[in-house]
Amino acid sequence: MILLELFFSFFKIGAFTFGGGYAMLPLIQEEALRRGWMDVEELMNFVAVSESTPGPLAVNLSTYVGAETAGLLGALCATLGVVMPSFLIILAVAKFFSAFQESAWVKGCMDGLRPAVVGMVASAFWGVLPATFPLWASWPQLAAAGVLAVGAYACHCKKVHPILIILGCAGVGMALGSLGVLSL
Repeated sequence: MILLELFFSFFKIGAFTFGGGYAMLPLIQEEALRRGWMDVEELMNFVAVSESTPGPLAVNLSTYVGAETAGLLGALCATLGVVMPSFLIILAVAKFFSAFQESAWVKGCMDGLRPAVVGMVASAFWGVLPATFPLWASWPQLAAAGVLAVGAYACHCKKVHPILIILGCAGVGMALGSLGVLSL
């Protein structure tokens, strides 16, 4: 019974919440507290862990709540519940998109969305730029960042896998950091 409760509770949260994990947080909190699955302190600890682990916040949090409530099967049911609505919506969109992709309306929509996505990515970039390159950054830090950026771009042009680029940049950053070049 608890497994079905977990699945349907998180299915409802996944189906009726738009805006990602942070938008789901109040619903997850209300559901977990109302059903007595955990108290506020436990939930906030799970939020902190969910934010610091790879993956979407809502998926991580639902997995933790399910595991705490009903073990491995609970984690599976809660995770499937929160992911299933998005999966079904994307599946439906994909089915209809292939049928209508030649439509002038759909092409127009996609042509309009591309610049919006680029703008959103650029906005995110400009949002993190001050934290990445503070005003008090030294010239070696800026030079190292420039070298890493040029190297990453060159790897991109040579079609090096993005994971290798990330690992390479992290390795160079750690090496330079251990030499004191990148320390703030």
